[in-house]
Amino acid sequence: MSASDSWLIVVAGYALLLAWPVSTVVLVWFALRYSGTHRAKTVNRSVAGGDGRPQHFWIIVPALNEEAVVANTVGAALKLRGPAGTLSRVLVVDDGSDDRTPEVLAAIDHPRLHVMRRDLPEARQGKGEALNAAFRHISRLTAEAGVAADRVVVGIIDGDGQGSENILVEVSRLMRDERVGAAQVQVRIRNRNKLLGAVQDLEFGAIVDACQNLRDALDTVGLGGNGQFSRLSTLQTLGSAPWSSCLVEDLELGLRMHLGGVAIRYTSRASVTQQAVVDVRRLTRQRTRWAQGNMQCARYLGRLAASPRVARIALAEMLHYLLSPWANAIVTVVLIGTGIAGLGGLLVGHPISFLPTWVALAESGGVWLAVTTFPGVLWALVHKRKHGDERTARMLTAALAYPAFLILGLAATYRALGRQASGRQGWAKTERLAEEPLAVTA
Repeated sequence: MSASDSWLIVVAGYALLLAWPVSTVVLVWFALRYSGTHRAKTVNRSVAGGDGRPQHFWIIVPALNEEAVVANTVGAALKLRGPAGTLSRVLVVDDGSDDRTPEVLAAIDHPRLHVMRRDLPEARQGKGEALNAAFRHISRLTAEAGVAADRVVVGIIDGDGQGSENILVEVSRLMRDERVGAAQVQVRIRNRNKLLGAVQDLEFGAIVDACQNLRDALDTVGLGGNGQFSRLSTLQTLGSAPWSSCLVEDLELGLRMHLGGVAIRYTSRASVTQQAVVDVRRLTRQRTRWAQGNMQCARYLGRLAASPRVARIALAEMLHYLLSPWANAIVTVVLIGTGIAGLGGLLVGHPISFLPTWVALAESGGVWLAVTTFPGVLWALVHKRKHGDERTARMLTAALAYPAFLILGLAATYRALGRQASGRQGWAKTERLAEEPLAVTA
């Protein structure tokens, strides 16, 4: 290998390595400049005037063996109130639970609670099918009541989710604009007293929040599995089964809406909390499912590129989101391979040209360590400024653990590649942690 080739490899390597902290600085600037906060001023993009405010809210809670958390989730959902004159109801879809979930639900006596029990063989065909069954039920009730579908909003709160008190008011504010067909609220982690929980709250409360605010500015907001709200009329344009069997049915739903020209908004003013996965094995399994779902949605790339409804800059952002699992997998192989080659060359006495000495190898390792640690520290400071509900020491500890968290995510990406290549699609649901009971009020 010539000297010029060696320098090209060095320059390319450092470009790949520095792309992450540089992009992080840009995103942090955007997060601090344009995103909304709960504690201070809110500067989310203004909402256009209009008369699209919803009059009815349905909160769907998909439940499969949720005995540990479903009472609290339902209790919190029943406490949610929209603006004056709106009606909110909760529909729990018991998707064939074989634990005490049916008994827990039967013990909750509330006029605005509806429970739909799905038994085999219809049940347990995935979260998407459970949501579709609830959607068809709500559509039928809406038609029978003579209510306009564009005045009805369907929200999804997972079995472990709890929405902030203002969540329906904020969604109503966003949907005052008739062009808005769906909205996504911020996601936070409740059980962040453990390190893994704190790292996941750093991810959702700072990084994902900043990304979603950027997407809001670009009109490319993605829907999440928890805290998504859609007009019933928008869902009806997608047929009798808006949610698919994709492993990330929420992401696919958002892509289909964008292709249909539907405006999706994001807000940091309201939030939904969920449980962190605090077991490394289960967390890896969860992230593998997410990565595989992203890979499945890559089939939409051609349609997104050809769609006149998707702006070029928005398309670039969507491409980045859908292709990042593949890119991360490739870049990781290149960086690890380079490090192994450099170490091996020094051990056998034939060093490679761009890592000729142990000092050079150590310096490269130091640069790698600094580059991978820097973004997490920045996000910890953003989290502190935006939320202020965690000690600085805890979030800085989470920041130092963030690179290991990313390595776990990369391992999940490789597992997802293997599963996708072998055609494996089945998944066990994420286990829940028991919580102190909340009171349910009428």
